[in-house]
Amino acid sequence: MAKNPFRTAQYLISAHHLRDLPPDEGAEAAFAGRSNAGKSSALNAICDQQGLARTSKTPGRTQQLVVFPIDAMHRLIDLPGYGYAKVPANLRLHWRGLIDTYLRTRGALKGLVLIMDVRHPLRDFDQQMLEYAVATGRAVHCLLTKADKLSRSEGMRTLMAVRKELQTLAPQATAQLFSSLSKTGVDEARGVLSQWLGLGGAD
Repeated sequence: MAKNPFRTAQYLISAHHLRDLPPDEGAEAAFAGRSNAGKSSALNAICDQQGLARTSKTPGRTQQLVVFPIDAMHRLIDLPGYGYAKVPANLRLHWRGLIDTYLRTRGALKGLVLIMDVRHPLRDFDQQMLEYAVATGRAVHCLLTKADKLSRSEGMRTLMAVRKELQTLAPQATAQLFSSLSKTGVDEARGVLSQWLGLGGAD
């Protein structure tokens, strides 16, 4: 049976500044997405830990770069959700600058997981994150979350349409359907992350 290397992930720190992050070595993958796209639920499903990343009915709870080490040299990073958090404008600007600098300068970053609600993909923020990925040459994998909200045929149509747009927006980007509720696509997402980070995914 396949082993999930992400089950060992645990909370380490919520970093308000890049200097608060662990040393820039090893390999890490970052999760980004709008505040209501299901980012925390996706992280929890991938790691098979119900309460690892905080989920909330109030979008925008992730307000720093949250670090989840898998082991000493591998990490997952939860970036601040953007779009609905009711925070002062100066804090929004800080988040934007923090994410921008992190994506452009972090040597350990191997790829960006972009979380998008399958019913509302490729919004302005999503396209901005894809622009960052293109500008920095980062690998990016899109999870079209809440796939259980659509029929399989609707989901596949949306996936095909998103993949077509990605060919123009970010040719290196890949995309898949995902549901933390029905576990659709969880193994596929783990496989992508395992490849990025150089983690074994099977016994």
